[in-house]
Amino acid sequence: MLNDFLKYQAKTTPYPLGLEVKSAKGTYIFDIHGKKYLDFVAGVSACALGHSHPKIIEAVQNQVSKYMHVMVYGEFAQEPSVKLCKLIIDLLPQNHEVVYLTNSGTEAIEGAMKLAKRVTGRSGLIGAKNSYHGSTHGALSLLGEENQKMAYRPLLPGIGFIIFNNEKDLEKINKSTAAVVLETIQGGAGFILPENDYLKKVKKRCEETGALLILDEVQPGFGRTGKMFGFEHFGISPDIVVMGKALGGGMPIGAFSAASALMKVLEENPKLGHITTFGGNPVIAAAALANVEEIISSKIIADIKNKEELFRKHLQHPKIKQINGTGLMLAPIFEEEEIPTQLVHRCLKKGLLLFWLLWEKNAIRISPPLNISDQEIIAGCKIISQTLDEV
Repeated sequence: MLNDFLKYQAKTTPYPLGLEVKSAKGTYIFDIHGKKYLDFVAGVSACALGHSHPKIIEAVQNQVSKYMHVMVYGEFAQEPSVKLCKLIIDLLPQNHEVVYLTNSGTEAIEGAMKLAKRVTGRSGLIGAKNSYHGSTHGALSLLGEENQKMAYRPLLPGIGFIIFNNEKDLEKINKSTAAVVLETIQGGAGFILPENDYLKKVKKRCEETGALLILDEVQPGFGRTGKMFGFEHFGISPDIVVMGKALGGGMPIGAFSAASALMKVLEENPKLGHITTFGGNPVIAAAALANVEEIISSKIIADIKNKEELFRKHLQHPKIKQINGTGLMLAPIFEEEEIPTQLVHRCLKKGLLLFWLLWEKNAIRISPPLNISDQEIIAGCKIISQTLDEV
């Protein structure tokens, strides 16, 4: 299988990890040779309840037995999609009344950008340096790392950038700005948290200039930080929230939400202002609904802080400078850039799955399933510490 994978399937780097997956269950992935790997990545924060959760599988099977795809998004009322949208709105602040379901986080970013332009009548957008919002052309235009996008220029015009946590840069937000688009917690940059009421100050500046605030919750959303949404830690309510990854419980989905009055502008002038064939697919929506309902009913979010403290307790090593992030969105930072690469490859051989961050090369990501056990946390941290002794 590996040879065919390398020959026929397009890849994102010349050196994929190449793990040949046979099955996955709970917090473990199993390869074709029967070896198991403790998963500290969770599909890059996507598999909030781990792999093959029985309630998600049951929801998918039940929906598949009824119907899979019947019409493009927004035309027919389909129970799983409607229930999912209602549940998401129940979890969001009161200024969010409508959800638009998409196929991915990056498609949700595209929709949010278009929505902001229509609502404000402006064309300017502001992102943050070292940000990541996806790889489609609009999302790429907002990406805050020039080396990653220079090969694809020209991109969207009218995009400016501010430095995350730099209050002086907020002056760049002005009356030509349609929206400021920020990750609530910067992911690829090294799980950077907002400091000193930074997001409140961004929101205030947006209100002063008539710009909208779009927060990208694709990674922090649905419990990973110890609250349902990351922005809940910082006492603000964005105008538009972008969601993805953990929403689907391992299935591909994205969404963006806003007030009803805002979202209605996509319905006319022109009609079909934002359309998608498979966004809101009933099978995907059924999986997402079961996933979010289980996150709520299991009350695992209440235990996230304790699990974070357990990670921090057992990841004390001279080669770890600090641990960025919060909850189960953690990034150990090392002195040397070579350490993360050695660590990822050596730990893989020992049965622990780790992965890199996009821009912060001195870090690894730790984003396991939210329902990982204390024993699994300690066992994985032991492998990391022992491996750091060797590199």
